[in-house]
Amino acid sequence: MPPSAASRRSPLVVLFLTVFIDLMGFGIVIPLLPIYAERMQASAATAGSLIGVYSLMQLVFAPVWGAISDRVGRRPVLLVSLSASAVSYLLLAGAWSIPMLFVARILAGVAGANISVAQAYIADVTSGADRARGMGLIGAAFGLGMVVGPAVGAGLALLGPRVPECFAAGLCLANVLIAAYRLPESLPAGARERAGFAHPLSPVALRDAIARPGAAALLAVFFFVTLGFAVLEGNFSYAAHGYGYTASEVGMLWLYMGAVAVVVQGWLVGRLARRLPEPALVLVGTLALVVGFVWIPYAGALVRLLGALGLVIAGQGLASPSLSSLISKTSAAHAQGEALGVAQSLSAGARFVGPSAGGVILDRFNVRAVFLAAAACAAIALAVTAAGTRASAETAPDLIRVRRSR
Repeated sequence: MPPSAASRRSPLVVLFLTVFIDLMGFGIVIPLLPIYAERMQASAATAGSLIGVYSLMQLVFAPVWGAISDRVGRRPVLLVSLSASAVSYLLLAGAWSIPMLFVARILAGVAGANISVAQAYIADVTSGADRARGMGLIGAAFGLGMVVGPAVGAGLALLGPRVPECFAAGLCLANVLIAAYRLPESLPAGARERAGFAHPLSPVALRDAIARPGAAALLAVFFFVTLGFAVLEGNFSYAAHGYGYTASEVGMLWLYMGAVAVVVQGWLVGRLARRLPEPALVLVGTLALVVGFVWIPYAGALVRLLGALGLVIAGQGLASPSLSSLISKTSAAHAQGEALGVAQSLSAGARFVGPSAGGVILDRFNVRAVFLAAAACAAIALAVTAAGTRASAETAPDLIRVRRSR
């Protein structure tokens, strides 16, 4: 007997809460790390490294978690990683030195690399257009958590110097309880990978990953889309100050971007996926990114800037979940965690490189050059996507035909 609609939705709701609470806990401490580093007489470079080391650990461990989940199941990996996140925030609350801060952030990055497992869970329980919608829900949870977290952290800091970290640890523990009681295993024992473990970023594993039909192009597009957005993400606040916006106004711009991300990834992607194939969504998304990035430095008035930022966020929201869905379809059912882990590692690498590379461009050139560099990354992604779409049209025209809505 097929599962009821409620039972099919339940895992998606729990996964949404899992990713949201995890990223909210992460976002809570972002405004506090530079302050703690300054109190401990650390340099600005050290403060930046405390943020960057999180993405570096994700680069290494996202494919590890994904590959392990292919062998033991998604649920135990999610429970272990969420428990480790709680421990990392407790370590951060008790940190008394710069090395302890790094230990806490390294553990947080290792534990927070479970996004590929959540995506693999989505791939296990969905198919077709529903998969793009599911990936969009994960993206919406990511964006909403990142928007709400910093605001909550700033407010809780007024109650005490260690309150935000303890609150984040409590969120993670609540997350563990929710997942333990409401998240069933999605990968049947018979579908699990039995082969020995090899790190998915090893040369052999990477060769196998890109050998799958279409995987190399999809991974390249995913990397450059994320890199362009990371350049914006890491340097927008500084650039906005240069254009005369106050700190509170910049905060409102970030809130606006988060709201757009939630609407696009939580609602629009699912509706469009029923009418357009995923390659078309990637094509539209990368085109929107190019136009938006080029428009930002020439926007001028606030209304035009909001339009440019909205275009960038919408482009990211259309492209990223569609790419995750397509990447999952390049691998067998028992290896989707590994495939998505490789993709998330590339994404983490882009988030590690993008902000620092944008900062170098900003120091050596100007604000305009930063956004044009982001546009160049998106243009590469657009070119690869267009080439792939053209090739698909020549071999299978029905793949890019607009679907009729039911």
